[in-house]
Amino acid sequence: MKILITNDDGIDSPALPHLVRWAKKLGEVTVVAPKTEQSGKSQAIEFYREVEIKRVAFPEECEAYAVDSTPADCVRFAVLGLHKEYDLVLSGINRGYNMGHDIVYSGTVGAIFEGARLGIKGIALSTEADDFAEPLEALDGVYEYVIKHDLLSAASLLNINLPPKKSVGIRITKQGGAFFHDTFEHRHDDMYAQSGECLYGDSKDLSVDIYAVREGYISISPLTEKRTDWSAYEKLKNL
Repeated sequence: MKILITNDDGIDSPALPHLVRWAKKLGEVTVVAPKTEQSGKSQAIEFYREVEIKRVAFPEECEAYAVDSTPADCVRFAVLGLHKEYDLVLSGINRGYNMGHDIVYSGTVGAIFEGARLGIKGIALSTEADDFAEPLEALDGVYEYVIKHDLLSAASLLNINLPPKKSVGIRITKQGGAFFHDTFEHRHDDMYAQSGECLYGDSKDLSVDIYAVREGYISISPLTEKRTDWSAYEKLKNL
């Protein structure tokens, strides 16, 4: 298996070497990650300026590049610049959950969306852990679950959120609603900054990503990059 690994926390993310070490058990790994943190960049790409791309030494002895652009551009360079084919994109492990409405902002998830656009299956991995020990220990079991149930045949994109401590199990989930209440705060002069307060309701609906992870489960949500509202299309196509 040929695996492309990227993230939105950057080439120096402390989680990246651990994910690469784990993924090398599955096949040949290439790392193409942003030069600097690119959180919240979604599926953005850069096409107005030149982009610096450097091959870099990497702790886990694999081909690795630092791209001065977004996670989506990392995937694009890996395919269109290196002219390689991949069987799977692994994106993460992100420091911070990607659940609910926040999925649309995530550079971690944006990377697998771009992979899907280029015909590659993808898995996004996120956690809220202070360190990555427990989430990393869960990867073998998670991947075994994905293979056992042939999840990547049912859905080409999987968004997986790992609790910080040993999980109580794995749940197939759907995207929840708002994860944060956001606001713009005036700091000084003409300068503002966005901040968010985490939102949790009282629901125990373990079919929703946010609540499943809150209750200690590993959440696996099948995603699609398609934006067509098929229900509306079927109603309107004969107009």
